[in-house]
Amino acid sequence: MSNPTKGKVFLIGAGPGQADLITLRGVRCLKQCDLILYDYLVNPDILQHSSPEAETICLGSHGRKAWSQEQISKTIVDEALKGRTVGRLKGGDPIVFARVAEELDALVDANIDFEVVPGITAALAAGSYAGIPITHRDHASAVALVTGQEKDGKPDSAIDFAALARFPGTLVIYMGVTTAERWSSELIRNGMKPDTTVAMIRRCSWPNQQVIHCRLDEVAENVTPRAKFPPPVISIVGGVTTLAETLSWFQKKPLFGQRVLITRPADQAYDLAELVSEQGGDPIVQPAITIGPPDDWSPVDDAISRIGEFDWLVFSSANGVRRFMDRLFELGRDSRAIGSAKLCAIGPRTSDALCDYGLRCDRLPEEYRAESLAESLIADAKGKRFLLLRASRGREVLAETLRAAGGDVTQIVVYTSTDVQAVDDALKNQLANGEVDWVTVTSSAIAKSLASVYGDALKNAKLASISPITSETLRAQGFEPTVEATEYTTAGVISAMCDHNAPTSND
Repeated sequence: MSNPTKGKVFLIGAGPGQADLITLRGVRCLKQCDLILYDYLVNPDILQHSSPEAETICLGSHGRKAWSQEQISKTIVDEALKGRTVGRLKGGDPIVFARVAEELDALVDANIDFEVVPGITAALAAGSYAGIPITHRDHASAVALVTGQEKDGKPDSAIDFAALARFPGTLVIYMGVTTAERWSSELIRNGMKPDTTVAMIRRCSWPNQQVIHCRLDEVAENVTPRAKFPPPVISIVGGVTTLAETLSWFQKKPLFGQRVLITRPADQAYDLAELVSEQGGDPIVQPAITIGPPDDWSPVDDAISRIGEFDWLVFSSANGVRRFMDRLFELGRDSRAIGSAKLCAIGPRTSDALCDYGLRCDRLPEEYRAESLAESLIADAKGKRFLLLRASRGREVLAETLRAAGGDVTQIVVYTSTDVQAVDDALKNQLANGEVDWVTVTSSAIAKSLASVYGDALKNAKLASISPITSETLRAQGFEPTVEATEYTTAGVISAMCDHNAPTSND
């Protein structure tokens, strides 16, 4: 029975690593939590689903003292007794080798309401992400999940290696790095063939996933000493592991294992980071510029008050759309104020931003650059009034071309673009040491900011430029782009990177 004077506890499975492998139920429960206690193996990106007001605590990490199980259980109970909703976020599935029973016992003793939310356990994920079906009608009709670490001080092992050696299916060993020599030799001693195939999967579903394929009698030498192949590692034992040669897919993604620096403004970085992740890369978000409101809103307000006078509203970025339209709404008006004015956008993302406000773009250039945008409007320019919604810095080519064609052009700054002055020192060092594979450069302003902040360290990574204009800016700063998008969008940048990494016919 629920006790209304006490809080509630959600014991949530976070899945094996990749942030979007958490269940929808897990996300819904996280949103309700006042306090979240999470294991160090949990991807911290999952915390984006929590309430902004929630307190989050990591329970330890490699090189730092981890909380004891007794301390964790006591904290969960104490906080729930205060009336808080507590989320206990565990890697994988809470009921598979995660010591959830001890925490549940404490909650039952304290008469605290709880819910266990399943997660994708590492055994299933490791098989999927390594291309190994752990059950197969020709190879394995059963699966055994086995711990490589039993309780400290346990007088007798509960693991029957003789039975496991005869097991007619697949064995999956959890937490078996430090005990690799024992369990592999015990299986052989009890009759399992030394040449039984084994796959050891480290950091399953992460961009730096590693897989070792070997024989059972070679397991120990591949993970000893522990630093050679450190946890978290799942070991799959049995003939199904040979199927990975043809069924492996994750590590064949074009950006797999590559660290990609995302330099767009913070509120625009997520979409590009998601595209990188989809292609197997490891996105690192460190904006090179920040976007903010104009220093003075009065020119914008004046243009809005006269909006009926303009024949065309021309947007050169999605930022311009959002800032202008939000200001229009703040002034008590809505999309109807646009009236008969036609709308022009520089590219599909800007057009999509207009759609978010119920507005349809009337003109989209063939190439997503200022020159092509101007070219698309020249025929309609003479005698027409244009309102250009722009950033605080940028090229004048659009305004100059329209004026030369007989247009009446008014430009207003609807947002500021400012260089980031301070970046993470660790990231600077990683870039200098060649530990970043790609740097995305999605505007000329970003190109200049990157050159200022990182200097020659940029030469240690491949540069992915969004357009010829951005490439020219990079070259002017002394940097040659490795790739240049043929479609001047963020998706085009990713496509160019993937094409660069695609194997050649000689590979």
